[in-house]
Amino acid sequence: MSGALDEPLKRSRSDELRSRFRHLVHDSGGVASIAVFFVAMVVVFSLVTDTFLTQANLLNILRQIAPLMIVAVAMTFVITTGGIDLSVGSVLALVNALAAISLQSGVPWPAVVILMLALGVLIGLVQGFFVAHEGIPAFIVTLAGLSSIRGTALYLTKGYSIPIDPASPFNEIGRGWVAGIPLPAIIAVVVLAAGYLVFNETTFGRYVTGVGANAEAVRRSGVNTERVVLSVYALSGLSAAVAGLIIAARLGSGSSNAGVGFELDVIAAVVLGGTSLFGGRGTMTGTMLGALTVAVIGNGLILAHLSPFLTPIVEGVIILVAIWLNFRIFRTGRKSA
Repeated sequence: MSGALDEPLKRSRSDELRSRFRHLVHDSGGVASIAVFFVAMVVVFSLVTDTFLTQANLLNILRQIAPLMIVAVAMTFVITTGGIDLSVGSVLALVNALAAISLQSGVPWPAVVILMLALGVLIGLVQGFFVAHEGIPAFIVTLAGLSSIRGTALYLTKGYSIPIDPASPFNEIGRGWVAGIPLPAIIAVVVLAAGYLVFNETTFGRYVTGVGANAEAVRRSGVNTERVVLSVYALSGLSAAVAGLIIAARLGSGSSNAGVGFELDVIAAVVLGGTSLFGGRGTMTGTMLGALTVAVIGNGLILAHLSPFLTPIVEGVIILVAIWLNFRIFRTGRKSA
């Protein structure tokens, strides 16, 4: 009699374990898949080139990936709410150009940094206002920002590159080293760590996910969803400003052409990592791996001496295949039921 009663209990426990496993795969599968893909890319380029795994090249990747990583962290918040920010490359260019112009005009570099960060936040707040309070789709608002903000940078520079004094301490932001590690990489790690903690360990992070999953339900629970949306666009603008400052300092000049196509790399990194374009699902670990993968692909193709005319094509195809496999195998692009 007891054996007959134990049998349904065993089946129930087995079903529960299978259910937990399915949820684990559903929640973490995207991160696992991009981790495997990242390792595969590292192995491929290590075999194809002799210089990929050298210390100099790895440090170069860390330095070059910093702007992408910083903006991808903020973009994870934006996309998780169900939005998107297509203007980050243009904000980067505007800050890049204005920083150079300001430094050339004699403005102290600490003041330039503060003013440019404030400008990034202001642009994010303006765009966030139209998305959150006016109900205009984020795609339309930030697409308009993409054009008008870069146009402003072009107008200010007249199409010329604005040099920065090589002796200016400002350049250390992009060229400095700390304990043998590029300063931009350290900044990126700090931003990533802060983003991870905020996204996963704070009430704001839960609100961000909730807005993307079911904004109306979150609103009815008493949360100011408009403020949450406004905040993520402010973060996006701030991160783009940081990236613009780093690139200006690294290159020693400002240009309206900085960051062309940058927003596409950022979005690719976030989606590669398993964050859903439909909102309601995001992962900072995945974003980190996605950004690393995008950087490794770009660096590896250059080291493999692939024609610069073919590089964007191959890079795009590789990223598309990775996202497709991620989506098909783990369904990370869909909201959970």
